[in-house]
Amino acid sequence: MFKPIKHVKVSDEIVDQIRNLISQGKLKPGDRLLPERELIREFDVSRPSLREALNSLITMGFLEIKGKRTYIKSVASESMQNPLSLLIKADTQKLFDLIEVRKAIEAWGAFLAAQRATEEDIKQLETIIEEMKKAFEEGRSWEKQDADFHLGMAQATHNTIQTHVMSTIYDLLRESMAKVFKDRAKVKNCSITINEYSTRSRIILPIKPEKNP
Repeated sequence: MFKPIKHVKVSDEIVDQIRNLISQGKLKPGDRLLPERELIREFDVSRPSLREALNSLITMGFLEIKGKRTYIKSVASESMQNPLSLLIKADTQKLFDLIEVRKAIEAWGAFLAAQRATEEDIKQLETIIEEMKKAFEEGRSWEKQDADFHLGMAQATHNTIQTHVMSTIYDLLRESMAKVFKDRAKVKNCSITINEYSTRSRIILPIKPEKNP
């Protein structure tokens, strides 16, 4: 009737905590983990136990090492990103297919973001909009801000899966905008795009006060 009580390894407990925080959206793709020394203090564990846990999470695909830092990795498989990148390189028309997919995801995402966005989410979007406008006015490339905006919208939905999916195609978005606006003359004619982003960001503002008077 009864099953033997199994001892839970310390490293397994660390894995469960970090994995749960990722699942809850409290740790997002691209977030940097605290340095090893601080994690040891936070978890109150030994260095070997922590390293065993982190190595397990890397093997599972939840973490990745960049330089000397450890970051949260998108749970959407790289097997999705790499083939798409090859398709885009082989046929630039696929850039517009990617933009269509982005619009489809964001159409529903904008609705959810308007309902769920926190004040912090709104401030983040506004900051990105301002950075985008500044880059536009100075004639500089703003594809990074464009990708940041789309990822920020995904994060504002507080839908963990959508955030991870958008993070996976983050670099593809940056690459697509870099190619579309490679000609700076075209960038100068894209003020309507900037205005569209400002409008999207402001859609959230009149809704939030109504929810939280």
